[in-house]
Amino acid sequence: MPKPVDVSTKRLISLAPNNSVRWVTQIPDITVGEILNSEFQWISRESDVLIRVESPQEGEFLVLNELQLRYTSKMPRRMRAYAGLAEEKYNLPTYPVLLNILKTDNVKILPTYESNVAGLRAIQDYRVINLWEVDVNIAFQQPLPQILHLEI
Repeated sequence: MPKPVDVSTKRLISLAPNNSVRWVTQIPDITVGEILNSEFQWISRESDVLIRVESPQEGEFLVLNELQLRYTSKMPRRMRAYAGLAEEKYNLPTYPVLLNILKTDNVKILPTYESNVAGLRAIQDYRVINLWEVDVNIAFQQPLPQILHLEI
């Protein structure tokens, strides 16, 4: 069963998926195709939100949003795994995004997973968004009728 934070993340993104993917990717003309099943049978973890999107410049790809209460040193490996599993399952390139909610003191947040075994390298970049660094006024730039349950 998904954790309560997972359900609320899916709910918030589903209220305005186009705005959400535009914000996390910084691609202004991106459009959402559908929110996909992000459960991967090979591991007992469900990523937060996996969205099929399309942009004129990049074509069709996936946006993988992983929301974490606090960053841990395990996140780079996890982001690599989720991106690889999403690409394998849906046969599309993946734009992984890690959203961190709370700041963890004395922890360096890495935007890349890297390993090297006997000269064979694995590298996975992902976008990091630390919510404590985001201007809170951004949330109020758009109307919020879906969140407030009001009709305008």
